[in-house]
Amino acid sequence: MENSSSSWEQTLQDGKLYRHLNSLIVAHLRDNNLTQAASAVASSTMTPLNVEAPPNKLLELVAKGLAVEKDDVFKGTLSTPFGDLGAPVLPSHPGSSVIDFSAVPDIKGASKSFPKHETRHLSEHKNIARCARFSPDGKFVATGSADTSIKLFEVSKIKQMLLPDAKDGPVRPVIRTFYDHTQPINDLDFHPQGTILVSGAKDQTMKFFDISKTNAKRAYRVIQDTHNVRSVSFHPSGDFLLAGTDHAIPHLYDINTFQCYLSANVPEVGPNGAINQVRYSCTGAMYVTASKDGVIRLWDGITANCVRSITGAHGTAEATSAIFTKDERFVLSCGKDSTIKLWEVGSGRLVKQYLGAMHTQLRCQAVFNETEEFILSIDELNNEIVIWDAMTTEKVAKWPSNHVGAPRWIDHSPVEPAFISCGTDRSVRFWKETL
Repeated sequence: MENSSSSWEQTLQDGKLYRHLNSLIVAHLRDNNLTQAASAVASSTMTPLNVEAPPNKLLELVAKGLAVEKDDVFKGTLSTPFGDLGAPVLPSHPGSSVIDFSAVPDIKGASKSFPKHETRHLSEHKNIARCARFSPDGKFVATGSADTSIKLFEVSKIKQMLLPDAKDGPVRPVIRTFYDHTQPINDLDFHPQGTILVSGAKDQTMKFFDISKTNAKRAYRVIQDTHNVRSVSFHPSGDFLLAGTDHAIPHLYDINTFQCYLSANVPEVGPNGAINQVRYSCTGAMYVTASKDGVIRLWDGITANCVRSITGAHGTAEATSAIFTKDERFVLSCGKDSTIKLWEVGSGRLVKQYLGAMHTQLRCQAVFNETEEFILSIDELNNEIVIWDAMTTEKVAKWPSNHVGAPRWIDHSPVEPAFISCGTDRSVRFWKETL
C-alpha cells in the first residue's frame, strides 16, 4: 500500500513538473512572437495561451541546467537541472489554508461550531430547481430548472436584498434568465477566467451563455452530444470541458474546435455506469466521476486514463457526487446509502465517514464550506441542512431547510460563508452567515 501511495505521489509530482514545463514553453514561444507554435502547444497540452511567466525564464532555467549538468558530469554525478523549480503553487483561497485530513485522528468533542446563518427566498422557477453553481470569484450564482430555464443571480444584489433597511425599494437579484434548452437542466459551471456560463441538459447538449451581455437570452455556442448530459466541468485553463453523461466514460471537449476525446484506457463498466457527477481538481491534474454503478473513478487530467476505481464506494447504492479537496489529496463523495465519505487519492483508502443524514432518493450533494473546515449536505427524511466538522466527522448543526420538501441541490460559495439551496418546491434560497 505504501509503495502504491508513493508511486501515485510521484506520478502527481511528475505531472506538475510537466505542466510547469509546458507553461514555460508556451510563454517562451508566445513572447517571441511564435504565436502559431504557441497556440499549437497550448492546445495539445491543455495549457492556457495567456499563462504568466517571467520573461526569458525558460532560457534562464535551461542555461542553469546545462551548467549544473556540466559540473555534475565533471564530478562524476548527474543531477536533475530542474531541481530548483519546485511544484506549482495551488490557487489561494481568501481566508483559508489547506487542511491535512490524514494528520489528526477523529476527536469527538473537539469539533468547531458552525456559525449561525440567515436565509432568504430569492426566486422561483416554474418547475423543480435541479442544480446550482457559484462562479469561481463568488460574484455570481446560477440555478437550472426542469422548466428548461437558467437564472443568474448577482451576489452583491442578494446581499443588498438581505439588508433590513434597503433604501432604494425592492432589489431584484436575478440579473439574467436564459431560455435555450428543450429539456431539464442537469448541471452548470462557470468559465474559470471569463464571463461564460455553461449548462448541460437532458436534451443532450451543452450550451454556452455570455453573462456579460445584458440582453442575451440564448446560447452563443452549442455542443451536441450523443447522450443525456448529466454533469459539466471546465478545465482550469478554460479551453476544455468535461461532460458526464449516460455514457460510462467522460467526454472531453475542446471548446474551440468542438472535438471530443475519449479515454483509450477504458475501465470495466457495467450497464449502469451513467455518470452522476464529474469534477476537475483545481489544477486540472485529475478529474473524478461519481457513477450510478456506485463506483468513484479517478482520471489522469493529461492522458484521460482511468488511474483508480473505488468499487462499491457507497455499497450497492449510486454515488451521487464527488469533489476534490484544494490540495488534490482527497475526494469527498456522497451516495444514496446515506453516507458521505472522504477518500485518499493516493491509496484509494477510506479516510473519514460522515453519518446522520438520510439521502436515498435524490441526486444529493456533499460540499465543503469555503475553508474546508465543514461539510454540508441534505437530510431528505427530515428536510434539513446538515453540517459536519470535516476533521472530527461530528455533526455540529442541522437546520430546517425552509423548503417545501427536501432540497435537491446545495452549493457553497468558494470565497465566503454563504451557500445556496434549491429544490422540488421550485424555490431558490440563499444562506449567509449572521454577523
